[in-house]
Amino acid sequence: MPVSLEPLGKPQDIRERALLFAVQVVKMCQLLVEKPGAGRILGSQLLRAGTSIGANVEEAQARQSRADFIHKNGIALKEARETVYWLRLLVASSLVSELQSADIRKEAEELTRILGAIIVSSKKNVHE
Repeated sequence: MPVSLEPLGKPQDIRERALLFAVQVVKMCQLLVEKPGAGRILGSQLLRAGTSIGANVEEAQARQSRADFIHKNGIALKEARETVYWLRLLVASSLVSELQSADIRKEAEELTRILGAIIVSSKKNVHE
């Protein structure tokens, strides 16, 4: 059964979007914990990376400086990229199907692009 973001919609606020994404990661990981061996371990990796995105986005909101904001969003971006990797590995290892992971992987890739744009925009504003 696919893990889908469609019923939740896609809020414009990056904090809400990252939170809803983390909820979907938790749901997928709950399915993976039922699998023996590698499924549990890879699910744990996915859980750490996928939920860390939102935590770092939240931290960025409480920034002490623009550089801190860029740094925290940079960490969120790295976690988003790592999440995409774990999702790809789960499919390649046949622990989840392409269909099961398609929506959540698409959202992880979108979060990666959004966070990249936030960082680029913030860096531009530093130099203006």
